Amino acid sequence: MVIMKIQSALWLPLFNDLADPVVVARLAAEAEEAGWHAMFVWDHLRWRAPVQQVADPWITLAAIATATERLRFGPMITPLARRRPAKLAKETATLDRLSGGRLTLGVGLGSDRFAGELSATGEELDDRRRGEMLDESLEILAAAWSGEPVHHHGRHYTVDGISFLPRPVQRPGVPVWAAGFPGNVKPLRRAARHDGFFPVNLEHPDQLAEVVTTITGLRQQKATQYDIAVALPPGTDVAPYVAVGATWWLAELDPETVSLDEVRGVLRDGPARPST
Repeated sequence: MVIMKIQSALWLPLFNDLADPVVVARLAAEAEEAGWHAMFVWDHLRWRAPVQQVADPWITLAAIATATERLRFGPMITPLARRRPAKLAKETATLDRLSGGRLTLGVGLGSDRFAGELSATGEELDDRRRGEMLDESLEILAAAWSGEPVHHHGRHYTVDGISFLPRPVQRPGVPVWAAGFPGNVKPLRRAARHDGFFPVNLEHPDQLAEVVTTITGLRQQKATQYDIAVALPPGTDVAPYVAVGATWWLAELDPETVSLDEVRGVLRDGPARPST
């Protein structure tokens, strides 16, 4: 009998009950004690009603880092097109050092669909241009994490001869998981260049099997570790997803109804135990 294993993470919208970093830090400590492997948080400025309170992810992640010793954590996902890559390079390196090398950076295009937060703040609305900004930002981050002077003169950003020291603990840098819709080839190509893929709106294991086949082909048998993270509601049998290549399960909660009691209940139920 083969026992399939998968790592488990709480995936928290930092809304309403969870908009207090002190509360989330305590949850992180409890999750670590209960055997969870990670806690990932949403990155938003606002959300549609009934959500009224929204916490900053980076301050919350710092609180998680200091409240835990083993738990992996990170934003899942941060829309890089509305963040300055030079500042993010400093933030990610500092947070990785604060945690002793436990940060995972989830990245994606972001969307104006649910809260109009891009249009309300004058951010880029064109998906193609945000994709360009995302890729250019990732180039800058990789260069910054190397510790060498960064000389970048791109279409969207300039970094002229700055060294970003100290470096992250993790080498060659912070692991990057790229998000995208399963049927869209461009995000898959982006993800294949990095350390993991987070499929958005995954509907069934067959979709994931196609994703894994495509990414495996794009990576051309690279020997480095690669992660496939799937977001599924608590109680879902993750075994069919593990069977086709999932390495992480993110416990998916409804952002508009999530409560502290619900999270504590999921936390106490513990990590996924795939059927065999």
